Amino acid sequence: MTETLFETKLSGLEPVSQGKVRDIFAVDDDHLLIVTSDRLSAFDVVLPDPIPGKGEVLTRTANFWFDRTHDIVPNHLTGIAPADIIGAQEAARLGERAIVVKRLQPLPVEAVVRGYLIGSGWKDYQQNGAVCGIALPEGLQLASKLATPIFTPATKADAGDHDENIDFDRMADLIGTELATRVRDLSIRIYEHGRDYAAERGIIIADTKFEFGLDDDGTLYLIDEVMTPDSSRFWPADQYRPGISPPSFDKQFVRDYLETLDWDKTAPGPKLPQDIIDRTAAKYRQALEQLTG
Repeated sequence: MTETLFETKLSGLEPVSQGKVRDIFAVDDDHLLIVTSDRLSAFDVVLPDPIPGKGEVLTRTANFWFDRTHDIVPNHLTGIAPADIIGAQEAARLGERAIVVKRLQPLPVEAVVRGYLIGSGWKDYQQNGAVCGIALPEGLQLASKLATPIFTPATKADAGDHDENIDFDRMADLIGTELATRVRDLSIRIYEHGRDYAAERGIIIADTKFEFGLDDDGTLYLIDEVMTPDSSRFWPADQYRPGISPPSFDKQFVRDYLETLDWDKTAPGPKLPQDIIDRTAAKYRQALEQLTG
């Protein structure tokens, strides 16, 4: 594992954007270099303490799924080694958290698939018996498994704002009905593939979000990250039961700690105790090891 990385500084490439976790650099007109840092955000606030190794775990997990799903949909990976772009020394410093990807036009929606009723989906269900316009049976409990996965898209929020759940018709208005249908069908297919694989290894993928992009020819690609502990809810299957919020492999552990503090969930975020940092890092590593062996 390489040294902890909070913010990426590269000498030879122009920064394109810095998200909550990822730092993106321009390589040329056709390629980008993405570095997944060890930053951790909670309640849309980047916390001051990085989680050691988190960026490498997320990248390795995403690349594992990109490889497993490339027969379902093409993805943004190029196979170009970061060392070929930034040199061996800087590439070694970044470790496995850096990838070179195709430069694509991201769709302005997040493709969310839910297999269980949790999070904002549970809140919507409590209010109106539906999630993103999809009516669900009465009497479901917190964390209930759904009869079939449902597609519940969201708009992408600006930095500091929350994503907004939308229904399929609104998504179709944004990107067109044909493309929206392709994204929905692919998202459910990818989720079902990942859900079934993870289940064999004792992990429930309760829900997940995907992002897609288009090239100049209109070809659709899977981009960003795939079924990582940051983009999904991973639950240990042996501790799951409906009616409670199961323990997880992701940053929910940190959220639960933050809920015990007198913090208004605005920046700056509070510092984390070393014990919370260490246990969170261990949860991320466990998810990777359990999935990939």
